[in-house]
This record gives sequence, structure tokens and C-alpha cells, in this order.
Amino acid sequence: MRKPIIAGNWKMNGSRDSIKTLLDGIKAGMGDVKAAEVAVCAPYIYLPDVADQLKGTAVAWGGQNLSTEEKGAFTGEISASMLLDFSCKYVIVGHSERRTLYGEDDALVAKKFAVAHKAGLTPILCIGETLEEREKGITEEVCARQLKAVIDEVGIKTLGEGVIAYEPVWAIGTGKTASPEQAQDVHAFIRGMLAEHDQGVADGLRIQYGGSMNAGNAKELLAMADIDGGLIGGASLKAEDFLAICTAAD
Repeated sequence: MRKPIIAGNWKMNGSRDSIKTLLDGIKAGMGDVKAAEVAVCAPYIYLPDVADQLKGTAVAWGGQNLSTEEKGAFTGEISASMLLDFSCKYVIVGHSERRTLYGEDDALVAKKFAVAHKAGLTPILCIGETLEEREKGITEEVCARQLKAVIDEVGIKTLGEGVIAYEPVWAIGTGKTASPEQAQDVHAFIRGMLAEHDQGVADGLRIQYGGSMNAGNAKELLAMADIDGGLIGGASLKAEDFLAICTAAD
């Protein structure tokens, strides 16, 4: 049985004070979380604080992006080894904001997945369609293309050692959410595509939903057969809301 994973993506939010308050709240409520694995992905500059505050707890942490390079003249970039220096377990690759705002294409995302995995990090691979692509009826085509790039780069077995986050781009930060049935349909398609390569990987790989999951809709979404958790944006910045999503996985 797949263990649900709820991961907070704080994006470019937070301060030292607000993060301390947030993590204190999350830690205080973790005793009520029975089923889910819990993680937070913080801005790079706060990872030392996060690592210090979460050390010895059940909450894992990670980065929001990484470079394909290990070191060198790449001003502003962060390498896998730097994330590991602060005991990160996870790193997000291919988030829709990286793809749309910063021009990261499928090939680059696949390489980032490969670099993260090789270093010993668990990549959370984000895939998903824009509103225009959904309206054209090519959601499955887009998701298949994004997945294929990673499979071609690392192989199905290595992909199976990561996590997939399906994030309909039109439902991120807009207040819109795919219905549980819409989300389940895409999750089932993804799992079916993986099964064409390796049934064992398809059965075991966790697929999160990443489109405005919140305390109000989490239980219904997480009840779907192929939704194995959530990649949580805005709701991960409030301990009460984030914990409500975590306990909804029970």
C-alpha cells in the first residue's frame, strides 16, 4: 500500500520569525498525523533554520529547485550537494512556475531529476497542463510528454524512486481546483502510462495532487484511488490548514 505524502511548497514566502511560528505549529500537531509522510520545501536561504528546527522530528524537508551543475561559475544557483549539506531529503523539479516563468523545458527538468536522484535526493517531479491545453483536450498528451522526457533520461525504475506531483497549472494559486473526479482521471492515466513500462513501478509510485489542495477539499481528493498525497502551496503556510490536510490522509 502506498504511503501518502503531503509536502508543503512555501515558494518565495516566509521570514525567520514566521517560519519558526509555522514549524512550531506543525510540530505541535504532528501527533495527530497517523498515515501521511510530511515534508516542507523551503526557500534556500531558510534551509539551515528549517533543518535546525525539524531535526529529530517526523517532518522531512527539501529544496524547491536545483542546478544541473555540481559547482562552478553559476551565480545564484544551488547544487544537489548544497541541499544535502542541510540534510534535505526532497527537491521539487519541474514546478509549473519554473517551466512557465523561467523557461525550463522537458529536457532540462529531466536532467534535474537525474542529477537529484544520482546525488541521493528524492525528486518530486511536477507535471501538468495549462488551461489552454486542457481546453484543447490535450491534458493526457502533455502529461505523457513530460513523463516520457524523464523516462528517456533515467529509465522507468529510477523514475519509480521519485514522487510525481500532478499539478493542473490552471488550478495553481487561482482558487480553482480540479474536481476529485477530474484529478483522479489524470492520476489514473499517469499510473496507466507507467504500467505500460513497469507494473511494479506503477503500483508503487506515489502521485500527489498539486492544484490548490486545501483543508476544505483535501479529504475528498485524497479519497480517490490514485491520489497519494498533495503538493501544497498557500495552505502550507498556515500550520492549522497544513495539518488538516495531513490528517485528511488518514
